Amino acid sequence: MLRCFILLVSFFAIHYSFAQTPEQNIAKLGIVLPTPTVANNSFVKFVRTGNLIYFSGQGPTKADGSFVTGKLGRDLTVEEGAAAARLTGINLLSTLQSAIGDLNKVKRIVKVIGMVNCVDNFVDQPKVMNGFSDLMVAVFGEKGKHARSAVGMNSLPWNIAVEIEMIVEVSDHTEK
Repeated sequence: MLRCFILLVSFFAIHYSFAQTPEQNIAKLGIVLPTPTVANNSFVKFVRTGNLIYFSGQGPTKADGSFVTGKLGRDLTVEEGAAAARLTGINLLSTLQSAIGDLNKVKRIVKVIGMVNCVDNFVDQPKVMNGFSDLMVAVFGEKGKHARSAVGMNSLPWNIAVEIEMIVEVSDHTEK
């Protein structure tokens, strides 16, 4: 019995000693979070109610302030769309960090709605959105797995390739 207890304690000690924080995972991925942009209309980038944060739709904003634009299935490949979704994820992580200060406060990425600007017969919206979802899992592990919708749109603002909304559960203290 004591031997089982020691093995169990050793397993958890090893598991948690190798656990990475979201910030460490971001650095390991070679990502530098940009300074989040400020909404300048009649809406805000996020609203917190209780332990849930609802994020307005964001698009693939590049470092120079321009967007990844075009329609999937005509102007962009699935791979380029997935890269645009990943870039949008990086931008959302930046906004999330500014909202809560410490990404260790994330309990769960709860729900994601991915809108893909595409031609009528394009059917690979889930593959495009995997660029975002894979990033969330790489940053948050199991906490990054989320419910998701991936839908095609006839058009998006400024002809952006993707627009993504998300809902995140957070705590008031740092999660372990």
